[in-house]
This record gives sequence, structure tokens and C-alpha cells, in this order.
Amino acid sequence: MSNNKLFGEGKISKLLLKFSIPIIFSYLISELYNMVDTIFIGKEVGGSGIGALVMVFPIQRIIVALSIMISVGSSTALSRSNGNRNFNESRMILKNGFTLSYSMMIPITIAILLFGDKILMMFGASENLLGLAKEYLTYVIFGSIFLSLTIYISDILIALGKSKVSIISTSIGAVANIIMDYILVVVFGFGVKGAAIATTLSQIAGFIYAYYHYRKVLNEYNITLGFELDKNIVLPIVFVGLSAFIIEAEDGILMAVLNNLLASTVGDMGIIVLGVISKVYMFLFIFLFGIASAMQPIAAYNVGARNYKRLKSVMYETSIFAFITSMIIWALMMIFTPQLIRIFVDDIEVITESVKAFRIMIAVFPIISVYYVSIFYFQARGNAKTSILISILRQIIIMIPVSIIMVKGFNLGAMGVWLSYPVADILASLASFMLIRNEGVELNLEVKRQQLEREKIANKYVLH
Repeated sequence: MSNNKLFGEGKISKLLLKFSIPIIFSYLISELYNMVDTIFIGKEVGGSGIGALVMVFPIQRIIVALSIMISVGSSTALSRSNGNRNFNESRMILKNGFTLSYSMMIPITIAILLFGDKILMMFGASENLLGLAKEYLTYVIFGSIFLSLTIYISDILIALGKSKVSIISTSIGAVANIIMDYILVVVFGFGVKGAAIATTLSQIAGFIYAYYHYRKVLNEYNITLGFELDKNIVLPIVFVGLSAFIIEAEDGILMAVLNNLLASTVGDMGIIVLGVISKVYMFLFIFLFGIASAMQPIAAYNVGARNYKRLKSVMYETSIFAFITSMIIWALMMIFTPQLIRIFVDDIEVITESVKAFRIMIAVFPIISVYYVSIFYFQARGNAKTSILISILRQIIIMIPVSIIMVKGFNLGAMGVWLSYPVADILASLASFMLIRNEGVELNLEVKRQQLEREKIANKYVLH
């Protein structure tokens, strides 16, 4: 059975398993790029090295967010055009998306090289951390264009049902990063500079493999290489992918705000703790991202095919699947928090504070599953405004003001930062649940309308 037929007829639970497992694995491996750097730097350089990486994280996250915006927008548009059997539009989407990915990174790289220190200070870098952070950023930025293109290629291939290429390319990059980190950081003692060079070289290695297989897709669609930006293709890609951008970018924006709050209350120690627990925290979200991403091409295909009954089933089954998965992962992480923190640091004080902070942060985490499913569902639906609104709700609209009020208003210090996570989770989840419930009602009405249309056609046929 072809992937298009699977999206329209295959068992939903099996499809979610089939596509979410490779996506989750791919996300896990991708996260190793940053995580491996943190582990080696934490062990070899110490807390100041981790603090430097935390300062660079917002910039890296925004770059990744821009890349994901284009890849999600392109892959969603591609799934819909394939669902409509409009393969000429599919060719245009593939060509414009790739062009947009690499052309975006050129001005960003130049701007960061020129104004990197000013950007880092704006994100809360202290004098103690600025030098190391600038050194890491100066070298790691050169791999960004290759990372951006690899993200684009991976999402396109996943939308076409070719998820193995994404897994292998990210695996190549992750393995290369581990090897190069060991050589440059441990053996040669290059510190944060060595970690940055290792990351860049590994991103190039992953891209080479992904691009080799992407060329096969271009041949399949009879697409020639070249620069092409059609606003009628590019603007919908950006608009649909904008909510995915916000999901990723808001992590960087939030981290910058929290860095400033912690720097003004507890100093570099708070920033180091945030750096450690944010790495463990990302593991929880990877599973939700993977499940919701697996749903997206299935939902988008059925939107294009106007199969609203199946679309409703996709939405509800994904929500249940995501909740059960997040419950299991949450329980494991609550139990094994100390062991997970010790992977990154040996300092007893940092470990103690990190364990306490992490358990507060994830106190109600499983309920947030419906929040992420709703974001990706409305992306697939083509309802970009709703998707964007939900995307900014949790961290931008709720969490940033709550954290500022708790830290500045109630003088709770670092505790105010940690408590803002469960508060935001509860409020955002309630709002998402209401939107999903209303969407279910709308889909029921669509199904009834289609049924009436079929009955009218059948009656006309009988009369004639």
C-alpha cells in the first residue's frame, strides 16, 4: 500500500507508531548535538562552560526554529498537494522550500559574526560567561546552514514516507559529534571552541548523506537545481510553518528571559542549573513533538482529501496516544532525576539544586500533551492563526509574565522561575482542550454536510 493510501485508509494507531518512532528517534539523535557538547564541556571545563552554552542556546534555538518553520510549512503543503493529486504544485513547493532554507541562513550568519557579543549580552551573559559564549558561537554558527538544510530535507522525506534517511543522517551527525568532541575537547583540550568545531563538522557530515538521498527525490519529481522564490508558494509555507517557528523560537526567547531573571537574583549558579535541567527537560518534549509530527502528514492528507470523519479520529487517537506516552516518560524521569542530572555535572551543589528544580518544573507535565497535539493538528488543518495563537500561549503569553511576577513581584528568586512551568502547563492545557473539543463539534458538522450532499446526489440519480 502506498503512503498516500496508508494516510487515507491505514489503521491510525499503527500509522502513529510507524511514523512517530523514527521521528522521535531522529529528534533524540538531533538533541545529542547540543547535549553531547554539554556533557563534554560540563566534565572538562565545568559549570562556566555549561553557562556559556546556555547563553548561546537562545540563538541556536531561533536558528533551528526558522529552519523548522520552512520544513514544516513545506512538508505540510507537500502532503496537502499530494492529497489533492496536484503534483505540479508539489514540485514548486520542493524547489522553493529548499531555496528558502539556504538563502535565509546567509544574512543570519553575517549578522551573528558582526554582532554576536551584543546579542549575547542582551540574552543575559555576564562578564564571566561572555568570553566563552562568544568563542563557542563564533565557530558553531558556520554549521547552521547545513543544519537548516538537513532539517528541511528530513521533514520532506518523512512527509513522503522515507523516514529512514532522516534517522541515518542524524545518526551520522550525532556519532561524528561524539567522536569529534572527544578528540577536540578531551584529547586536545580545545574546550568550548573544540565543541563548537565538532558540532559544525558533524552537521556537515549529516547533511552530505541527507542531500545524496534528496537528489533522488528531485529526480523522481523531475526537479532541476536552481534558485527559485515564488511568493505564491513561499508565503503560504512561511505562514503555515510560523506556529512551528514559535514553538521552537519561544524556547530561546523564554531562556533569554529566564537567564536575565536568574542572573539578577541568584547569579551564574541559577543559569548553570537552568542549563543542566533544560537538557533533561527537552527529552520529555521530544516524545510529544515526535507523536504530533507523525500525526501532521496523516491529518494534512485527510484535510486535502476532505475525509473529515477520519480526520476527527486522527485528532482524538493522537491525543490519547500522546497522553499515555507522556505519562510513562514523566514517571520514569521523576524517579530517575538524580541519575539523569549526574550525566552532565559532578558538582554536588548543582546536582541538588537541579533535582529539586526539575521535579517542580515537570510536576503536571502529562496534561500538556493535548497542547502540543492541538498545535500540530491546526497546522495540518491549514488554520495557521489558531495554531500560532496556541503556540505563543504557554511560554510567551502565560509563562514569561508569570515568571516575572513570581521573581520580581513576590521575590521568590529561582523558585519563582521553576514554579512558572507547572502554572503555564495547567492554563495552556485547559485552553487547548477547549479548542480541540470545539474542533470535534465542527468536524461532526462537516461529516453531516458531506452525508447530506451524498444523499442528494443519490436521490437525483434514482429520480433520473
